[in-house]
Amino acid sequence: MATLIEYIPLILFFAVYKLVDIYWATGILVVASAIQIAYAYFKEGSVPKRHYIFFAIALVLGTMTILFRDEHFIQWKATFIYAILALSLLVSRFIFKKNLVEKALTGLLKSVSEKQGESGNAEIEVPNKIWEQLNAFWVVLFAVIAALNIYVAYNFSLDFWVNFKVFGLIGITFVAIIFTIARIYPYFPDEE
Repeated sequence: MATLIEYIPLILFFAVYKLVDIYWATGILVVASAIQIAYAYFKEGSVPKRHYIFFAIALVLGTMTILFRDEHFIQWKATFIYAILALSLLVSRFIFKKNLVEKALTGLLKSVSEKQGESGNAEIEVPNKIWEQLNAFWVVLFAVIAALNIYVAYNFSLDFWVNFKVFGLIGITFVAIIFTIARIYPYFPDEE
């Protein structure tokens, strides 16, 4: 359910773009992102930092899109977000000596096993080499997506870019998640 809630601003952006235009869609994106932050705050008592960052980017670029009547500003949003994600993984790994991909996936797997009522003893033992490869994979993927978004924005129609942003980027991310799970699957604990 939480994952679906994270996609609501994107779904509304797409729907309003198809029904009205890019400027109304951009306004809805900004408002929906603000509501998403308020919802997280009132439901959980805190808001993940990424929501604040994504909202700030949407607010600045969305406002510029509406004020200057230039859709290129909002088209840069995905590029900024994916570039920030790539840089975060790099900085975390090489400056703070933390592998965020490993941290995120082990936390997620632990959370899933706790929800299923399994004991916390069944942690996965993935070799460090695999975690390093996955971190590098996601850095490259995020950098490629950032560049690809701008390429599509400037070389194809606005309609094509919106479809690419909604379906293409989600599709690429989904395939990357499948690859990541397949890469660590051999290290899952055996079912008893």
